[in-house]
Order: sequence, then C-alpha cells, then structure tokens
Amino acid sequence: MNRHLLAGVCLLAAGLLASCGYLAADHSKAAPQIPVSPTISAGPIPPMAPVARPAAATPAPQAATPVSARTNYGVASNWLCRPGLANNPCEVNLDTTVVKADGSTEIETFTGNPNAPIDCFYVYPTVSLDPFTQSDLVPGPEELNVVKAQLARLGSQCRIFAPMYRQFSLGALRARMSGGGDVPVRGTPADANNDVDDAWDWYLANENKGRGVVILGHSQGSGQIMRLIASKVDGKPAQEKLVSAIVMGFTMLTPKGQDVGGTFKHIPICKTASQTGCAISFSSFRSNVPPAPTAMFGMDNNGMEAVCTNPAALGGGAAQAKAYWSAGDRTWAAGKKVTTPFVATPGLTTTECVREGNHHYLKVTFNADPADPRTDDPGTDVMANGKPDAGWGLHLNDANIAMGSLVDILSRQAAVWKMSRP
Repeated sequence: MNRHLLAGVCLLAAGLLASCGYLAADHSKAAPQIPVSPTISAGPIPPMAPVARPAAATPAPQAATPVSARTNYGVASNWLCRPGLANNPCEVNLDTTVVKADGSTEIETFTGNPNAPIDCFYVYPTVSLDPFTQSDLVPGPEELNVVKAQLARLGSQCRIFAPMYRQFSLGALRARMSGGGDVPVRGTPADANNDVDDAWDWYLANENKGRGVVILGHSQGSGQIMRLIASKVDGKPAQEKLVSAIVMGFTMLTPKGQDVGGTFKHIPICKTASQTGCAISFSSFRSNVPPAPTAMFGMDNNGMEAVCTNPAALGGGAAQAKAYWSAGDRTWAAGKKVTTPFVATPGLTTTECVREGNHHYLKVTFNADPADPRTDDPGTDVMANGKPDAGWGLHLNDANIAMGSLVDILSRQAAVWKMSRP
C-alpha cells in the first residue's frame, strides 16, 4: 500500500493512530512534535467479508458514529494568534543574541509589522499534552512555546492567524508508542480536520479581504495544510490569494523531474524568492546522520519524489542558513551569558537539498571549529538509545534552522505581491 495512504489509514481504526511502522517507541523524554497524518481521504477501504449468521439471528446493534461538533472561529479565544487578540503569544519578545565565530556578541531586536501587506495562516505540530485522544481548544504552555519558536518571527512580514484545533494529542500518541494504556477518548478524528477547515473559511470570509496569504505548518500541522490546500485552494478561486505554501517536517510529493503535480496539481515548487503562488517543503537531517531507509520524512513514494526546497537557496545548491535557535539555558560561547530568548550563530549552519537512496531531504551541516569559543553544534535531535534517531533527524528544529531564510523569502514575496496588486 502507498506509504502515505497507509499513514492515513492507520488513523481509521477507532480513530486512533496505532503502531504504524514509521513510529519508534524509544525517543528522548522531551516531548517531540510527532507527525500525525490527518484523517485525509485515503481512497476506498475494502469491505470486510460478511459474517454468516443463523437465519433467525438478530443483528448486533451498531454503535452510532460520533458527530464532530463544530468550532466557532468568530470567538477570539478559539485562536492561538490573531490580530487584535489580547495577550497574543505571537506578539512576544523575540530579541536575539548574535554569537559570532570569534565569540563576540551583539543584540538583534525584533519588531513586528501590524501593517504587513500579506497574511500567514499557520497550523502547529503535534504538541498537545492534553490527556485525551483529541486536544481541547485551550492553549497550554506547549502551544504558546511552539508559535514563539516557529511562527512569531514571521510577524515582521505578515499578519498572523493561527487557530487552536483539536489535534491528535501527543499524550495519546506517546501512550500508544510506549505500549501503555489507552488515554480517554474525547471527540473524533474529524474534529481536527473540521477545525482547520472552519478556521480557514472564517478567515477568508472575515479577514482576508483580497489579501495574499502564506499557508504554513509543521509535522501534523503540515499534514493538515496539505489536506486543506488540496481540497480548498489548489485549482480553486482561493489559489489566486496564495503567496506561498510552506510544508515543514512532512513529505510533499511531485512526479520525478517535475515542479508541479503530485500532492498539489496546480501549485509549483518555488524556485526563487520573487516567485509567488508556489510551495516550499523540506525535512532536515544532519549531514553525518542521514535518514534511515525507512524514515518517513523526505521519502520518495510510489514513483514520486519527495520535495526538498532549501530556504537558504531556493534555486539549489548549498548556502548558509539563517537559523534562530531557542536560547534555553545552554552555553553558546565560552564566557558569554545569553539573556535573550533566541540565539543566532551566523556561518555555523549550511543547508543543501540532496538525493540519497530513496530520500530527498535538507542536509544540515554544522561547520564546527573546536578552536573558536562558540558552540560546535546547536542542533537538537530526537534521540533513541542515547543516539540521534535517523528516522527523525532534526525534526524538532526544522523551523528554527530555516527561520531567518523564510523571513527573507516572505519579505521578497510580500513586496512582489504588493507591486502586482497596487
């Protein structure tokens, strides 16, 4: 069976993701952002063979399929980020300590742009720690932190819209992965799809007003935006509003050697930052730990090739990535104390799209110099048995590695969009 269809089919059994082959059970204790395929249409499922019964037998009653309740996105509290939202987690301190190769530092301040000419519509990855199968619509620290790391910096180029949605929770998935007991069922798998669709529809009807929009996501969020774009944007009137689609940490496909087709039928791959109406997609692995043959991210499938577009060099080749790392409490340079929430390490990270085996992925090289005072390796891998997991790579930092480069791309795309629609 097609690997990506299988990922969707795995969600159909009682609406839960059981033991799909690409999920390892032994990861670091830090909660990773797990890629869960949404309940996208996976084609017809063969019916089960009928069970012979005695003629007089009474059929067993069938449980009613739960109906997914709809979410009203006219209610501001159902949004994680939205213009005008009180205590907006996308309007926070993003100042950055730039740590240079000689160990010297400088502070880069951040300012958002509430009058940006385009919008960003974002769906976050699997982060919810709610102890149920489907999360609720109340943001916890995990949702607040992920938009700070993956999204808020784009507020210098776009107005940000990020709905809360009833995703398949990380707590439920980790219970399945570890072989533990099931967590309580809440809602249905259709909840996440309906929420993302309803948030998009509300945004178009109430906030878009002819503006260009970037649609982006990561991991489970990327699965959702691919489904959303395929059903509501690709080849539809809304495609005229698309500035770009950014699919991080999930596999988007095209026919080999082609720039369009596959996941999206009418939306080509971005080749330059001046191009609009196109898609960017990548999954990152470190250069010395390439993807395992069974790694889902960046895997070619069913005669099609995984898309890899290097945000630092959309036209191809290697380039220095403009990464923004969450500072945490680690040492970034000997004798230097970092007090800002983010750190940049110019020249330390090089990215390049490569084809190796059955994968097309973003190869990340850390240009370590043990002689200088700066950290040699800012990457945070998903770990298994004390080693970087080649099935997951640098999944946790897909957005961080590309963030500054994506800001540059959106800046150029926004300018082109504005010039083309005076």
